[in-house]
Amino acid sequence: MKRAIPLLLLLAAVAGCGSSGGPKVPTIEPARTFELVDTEPSGKIQPGRATVAFAVAQPSGEPLTSYRTGAGPHTGIHVIVVKDDLSTIVHRHPPIGADGRLSQPIDFPSPGRYRVLADIYPRLTGPQRNFQLSYDVRVAGRSRPKPLPPFAASAHVDGYRVVLHGKPNVRAIFPSFFRVTVTDPQGRPATFKPWYGALAHAIFFHQGNLSYFHTHVCGPNTPGCTSTLGGARVTGSSTTPGQLRVGVLLPEAGVWRMFLQFQANGKVLTVPFTLEAAS
Repeated sequence: MKRAIPLLLLLAAVAGCGSSGGPKVPTIEPARTFELVDTEPSGKIQPGRATVAFAVAQPSGEPLTSYRTGAGPHTGIHVIVVKDDLSTIVHRHPPIGADGRLSQPIDFPSPGRYRVLADIYPRLTGPQRNFQLSYDVRVAGRSRPKPLPPFAASAHVDGYRVVLHGKPNVRAIFPSFFRVTVTDPQGRPATFKPWYGALAHAIFFHQGNLSYFHTHVCGPNTPGCTSTLGGARVTGSSTTPGQLRVGVLLPEAGVWRMFLQFQANGKVLTVPFTLEAAS
């Protein structure tokens, strides 16, 4: 099972003359691509835990084994599994084997279609910073999609209260920021701890087509969190307990589900919000 995306490459076409004197039609080879190969699960599965596994094949066919390392979240491969109705998300940053293969147990709690998205940060020369590849997993049984709730400025998860201050004014392609406060079950400002290289992650999926954007919130000891889209850039920040400044840079208009993730007091929390991006 393979999934692929086009990669900008230089194609050589040599034109010449045959014995008849007429020009030859140049032969254009198919575009070479990065691909996810040997993907698992490879067929329909039952609800519950299953192993997500794959390798990234380079355009040469060889497995990609060299990935970015160091401080910050832009390293290795982020594996994000999301259900097509945006009711469930799992975010992991598993180790990659010496042979380039990655393996990660994931919970698939209910029937339906899930997107397995790999956000890949290779150690390559040139302008390509990162790219995404994906494949779908089908979980057996009758799917009962849940409608997205409308925008709400606050949410409660495991006793934590998360508040978006003011309805975010989000436009596709244009960077914007909004302020978030987080209080713990005792009403105190939450103390954030680095998780996967950042103090907080904001993962966005578009309703319907599952377009994706992922941005981060940095602190003094978590550098390298800037996200880019075209020529635009956003960098989230946090310098005070309980306070997050989240940057948003969405690629298209429409309804999005934002999953805000952070670690506080030893717990990793996922807090969803529904947002709409204007054109």
